Amino acid sequence: MVNVQVAAPRAPALPARTGRQGRRQPRQLLPYGLVLPMVVLLTVLMVLPVVMVVANSLFSQVVTRPGGHFVGLANYVKVLSDPGFWPAVLHTAVFSVVSVVAHLVIGLTFAMLLNVPTLGPTARAVFRTILILPWLFTAAVIAVLWRLILAPDGVVNYVITSLGIVQESVQWFGEPGTALPAVTIMNIWSGYPFFMISLLAGLQGIPADLHEAARVDGAGAVQRFFNITIPQLRPLIVSMAVLDLLWTTQQFALIWLTTGGGPLGVTEMLSTFTYKIAFGDFDLVGASASAVLVLLLSLVVAVFYVRQQRKG
Repeated sequence: MVNVQVAAPRAPALPARTGRQGRRQPRQLLPYGLVLPMVVLLTVLMVLPVVMVVANSLFSQVVTRPGGHFVGLANYVKVLSDPGFWPAVLHTAVFSVVSVVAHLVIGLTFAMLLNVPTLGPTARAVFRTILILPWLFTAAVIAVLWRLILAPDGVVNYVITSLGIVQESVQWFGEPGTALPAVTIMNIWSGYPFFMISLLAGLQGIPADLHEAARVDGAGAVQRFFNITIPQLRPLIVSMAVLDLLWTTQQFALIWLTTGGGPLGVTEMLSTFTYKIAFGDFDLVGASASAVLVLLLSLVVAVFYVRQQRKG
């Protein structure tokens, strides 16, 4: 008898990992690779400096110098008990609230004027270019310009003395009674175009059918403004107001280039107060504590802004 051996069938070879399953893992990692450079950049430029400032505020010396020891909240108590801190908080609050309200009112007024249908395209483009110019200037240019305008022999003093409103020239940036209003007006002038352009875009996005239907129902211009325009612009107004409040509370350049926080500290803001502690008194840990306090105040406004954005 002849033995016949039958070979067992071979198992099918597994597909190579170079197929769709093999390429799936690199594709899943691709988004993380694209985001990684920005994450590293934000960590180096934002997260690490914030962590170092918070750490400096808790030690007797800067953490990068030897000999420092942990002091807890002692630096915060020192800043909060400083006689110049709370006046700076008050000045910052007045300066910021007045600026934001004026930015909104002036920006909305100019936006509505530019949105008038009877205004031709050429005239609208010319006025828009002129009204947006303050937003294009740097802080240094704005400060120099307003120092010239409000100088003792400047345009404003020439007009008010010629009209007999005052007998002598006013030192707008040099007198305690006029310094804070002067820097506030300067900040208002430089910031209203941001509201104007944004609100103009919002006005152009309101459907004309709403105004037409309200006009047919007998609603006047004032009624249409408060019942159609404002409700349609409310999310945009709230977002811009909160964002502008964050920017204004951190305003430094305009104040420092015009008054430096004077005279007699009437224009001292939290930004200039912190700067003077750091580079005037060379108290870097105290300046770090002051900066953290400013950061906490800004975070309150930032949280409100984020909640409004999510709600919108």
